[in-house]
Amino acid sequence: MSHYPDLLILRHGETEWNLAGRMQGALDSPLTAKGRAQAAHQGALLAAFGCAGYRWFASPQGRAWDTAQLANLGGAGITADARLAEITTGDWTGLSFDAIRAQAPHLFELDETLGWYDHAPGGEGLASVAARTRAFLEGLNGPAVVVTHGITSRILRCHLLDQPWESFDQLEGGQGVIYHLSKRQQKRLS
Repeated sequence: MSHYPDLLILRHGETEWNLAGRMQGALDSPLTAKGRAQAAHQGALLAAFGCAGYRWFASPQGRAWDTAQLANLGGAGITADARLAEITTGDWTGLSFDAIRAQAPHLFELDETLGWYDHAPGGEGLASVAARTRAFLEGLNGPAVVVTHGITSRILRCHLLDQPWESFDQLEGGQGVIYHLSKRQQKRLS
């Protein structure tokens, strides 16, 4: 088990495709008015928390980058890091979740876990996300604010909580949320 610095992990605010129930993966859609408000609220929470001295990292994808810009009230420099991007979803990118369920009903018959992400035709796969997020964490040398995506956030938090990454779907998600991770403990800021 590696010892990681304290992290504040943000998931981007709501996007138009989130609202429409469409898979984004490597593509993007703009933040909604609610998503921009969520990012502003994240900024207020971070200001109250006090993250002076924290480095800022964000996925280069527009929805996460825009959230980082809106939440960064202190004006710290933000470093784009592709290892924080969302899982790529191959042929499912842009489809509605209903269309994905219709194409691959067998993936949803037994349970409602998120393991179906691992079966996207032409997609990246969860093990790849686990490897790149682990590499990101191994390169940190101090506390950080990290702005990322739903699946990526959950896998990052598994590493930080010393849980197998395969248990990622047991962690809560949510749009526009912040998780403070310190010494293998997680607290949601609200």
